[in-house]
Amino acid sequence: MKDYWQVALLSPPYQALTYGRPDFFSALVPGQRVAVPLGRSCRAGIVIGPAESVPRGVALRPVLWPLERRPLLDADYMDMIGNLASRQMIPLGRILEGALPRGLRTAAVTFAVDRHMADRPLPASLKPTEIVKLSVEDQRCLMNLWLDGRMRVRVDPKREAEDRFVSLLSDPPWPVRPNAKRQLRLLEHLMDNGPQSLFSLKFSLGEWTKDAAAKLEGAGLVSVGELTPDDLAHVDEGGGACVGPAEWGYEFTPEQSAALKRLGPALESGGTHLVHGVTGSGKTVVYLELARQCLEAGKSVLLLAPEVALACSLYKTVAAHFPEARTAFYHGYQSPKKRELTFRDLAREQTPSVVVGTRSALFLPMRNLGLIVLDEEHDESFKQEERLPYHAKEVAWFRVGMTRGLLVLGSATPDVKTFHAAREGHIPMCSLKERVGDSRLPDVELVDITNLKNPDQPFAPRTLEALRETVAAGEQAIVMLNRRGYSPVMYCLDCGETVKCPECEVGMTYHKRQERLVCHYCGHAKSYPLLCAKCGGANFLPMGEGTERLEESIAAVLPDDVKVLRLDRDATRRQERMEEILAAFARREAQVLVGTQMISKGHHFPDVTLVAVADGDLGLNLPDYRSSERTFQLLVQVAGRAGRGGKAGRVLIQTRNPGHPIWTEVISGDYEGFYAREIERRQKFRYPPFIKLGLVRISFPADFSDGPGAMMDFSRILREQGPGLCVLGMGPAPAPLSRLRGRMRFNCLLKADSWGAVRGLFARLERANPAPGKIRLSLDLDPVSTL
Repeated sequence: MKDYWQVALLSPPYQALTYGRPDFFSALVPGQRVAVPLGRSCRAGIVIGPAESVPRGVALRPVLWPLERRPLLDADYMDMIGNLASRQMIPLGRILEGALPRGLRTAAVTFAVDRHMADRPLPASLKPTEIVKLSVEDQRCLMNLWLDGRMRVRVDPKREAEDRFVSLLSDPPWPVRPNAKRQLRLLEHLMDNGPQSLFSLKFSLGEWTKDAAAKLEGAGLVSVGELTPDDLAHVDEGGGACVGPAEWGYEFTPEQSAALKRLGPALESGGTHLVHGVTGSGKTVVYLELARQCLEAGKSVLLLAPEVALACSLYKTVAAHFPEARTAFYHGYQSPKKRELTFRDLAREQTPSVVVGTRSALFLPMRNLGLIVLDEEHDESFKQEERLPYHAKEVAWFRVGMTRGLLVLGSATPDVKTFHAAREGHIPMCSLKERVGDSRLPDVELVDITNLKNPDQPFAPRTLEALRETVAAGEQAIVMLNRRGYSPVMYCLDCGETVKCPECEVGMTYHKRQERLVCHYCGHAKSYPLLCAKCGGANFLPMGEGTERLEESIAAVLPDDVKVLRLDRDATRRQERMEEILAAFARREAQVLVGTQMISKGHHFPDVTLVAVADGDLGLNLPDYRSSERTFQLLVQVAGRAGRGGKAGRVLIQTRNPGHPIWTEVISGDYEGFYAREIERRQKFRYPPFIKLGLVRISFPADFSDGPGAMMDFSRILREQGPGLCVLGMGPAPAPLSRLRGRMRFNCLLKADSWGAVRGLFARLERANPAPGKIRLSLDLDPVSTL
């Protein structure tokens, strides 16, 4: 073997291992995918670079075969992966697994050989493990064919079949026999998780899912194949589309012109800028103009939205404004094949491109990236907490730093940390304080519902009157309740017990239309009606309300000819339902839209003149230091859906705590007033941005008897070793959701002046873990939720 190379495995154990390069190989390049041996298996990996040394006493095995002729990932991309791995203390392979589409992480491939082009007899097809069994002469011949493009890579047909998606075609109740338990389980899994590939279904539920899916497909209840529509951009005209400059003749407002005058030069100098604009102020127009300038300069653009529905509308706007540009749409609901194709195309693409997508689009291998925009930058969806923890804002900042590009953070209610950085002069800020066109910010009114006790009457008389007036005037209304389902609690009238999830010990939510109780944390479900686990009774009372019950209540108090639509996670399990609902509401097929926070941002419905929030207190008192910020952002954003056309808008927010100081700021839309109060509180109690905060999540099986003792040991380490590292360690304490999916959960908060100190103390906790197979530890830097 000529030389030695480090290769990061794209599957467990994700480590970077050293392999030799065979003599007949062409040169390996960092960022190139290769097939390598591991034990008796064959794995895919990414070449990191030459190995500095060879482990003593180890017989190195050779790389089996390259999986592409030119590297898929360039040096900047590998630097980004390395930075993220160091920051999160996660192996490179684990980061790469989260970044690459599934088809690019597998070594289950076959090489098709053009034998008639060879000067010696060769097999027509070979797997990587079969190539190493050939003679050296045959291997050299194959390498020549490979370099000449006469040897092609084909994904294993079985794996290709597993990439097909299973999607629901109808909502419950389903015409399935009660004893067809596997079919019902599959339908419920799709209802909870949306379209799933056969591969993921097999992994989650079992080998039987393929046969069950085939039977359900025959019954017309599911479809098996590519997701339809795979490209979500085809929303009917006006279906929540972002406002574009075409709506006012490309004439910029004075505020937009001032913002562009500051941001335009930054496209050349680079850096990060905040665009703080009220809802409806035309921030999207600023993004589009910057994108145009960036394309003219020969650079690519990445526009990110927090949710698929918003990204879909934004992509439609971008495609309309840049018909000649190379555009792409990328999000997690697309099929693996579609995502892989987009990923490969962008890796090869040399001309400037515009890509619109959700958080995962940040890992596309775009060349010469000149502009990244995070619209609604405050949204929690930009932070991924499970599997691969990262914040899109931080990765985007690193990417534009490598290419001297511009990062634009846009929001009507910026993240407190972002606004603090702007106030301290660390990042420039542009303000858009006025709405465009004839629209004006709505009037906001607080409605006291302290005496409202009956869930069948969710509205105070004032709110109900406003709703009826709006409908009678032929206008539209949006009603938000940030809690889905019919009822969050099912109370047994015979013994007083509530129905709880056996895995999580939290209340199960009743979904009336599905006739079942569901745990919103682990997905465990029970059919309803059912018997009480404690007394055996069947006399239950639904307590509290969710969007499903709210929809039912609204329909009961409005005239029969008034149609009410609901937009929440339950109503949009089928991929196309989200677009159907938004488009129908935009076409005025319904006058009232009920939903969760999904309706709170980005959507533009000119005929909406009333927004009602059924319970504005939800989330306000959660045990999380961001709870006030989150509530303020949500309420201001949903208030911004009213009055976006020529008619005046109004907003009614119901509350049981009218004396809370946040309401003064929400009513006036006073972000700066809220910020001043919130930043003072954070400084007093030492929370970000005045401290580096890390959350260590610890969990172990509920029946693991040594778990409590390990928590005592971790507590001792925090007390004894934290001060030496200048880290204030608190915990472990039971998490607010102390049991999920059959595991006991504990949290530790680490406060320090540097990320290095936080990581150092976490490393000591990891080393002290007495049972890594049972006890899981993970570090979340700057957590958006401590629940």
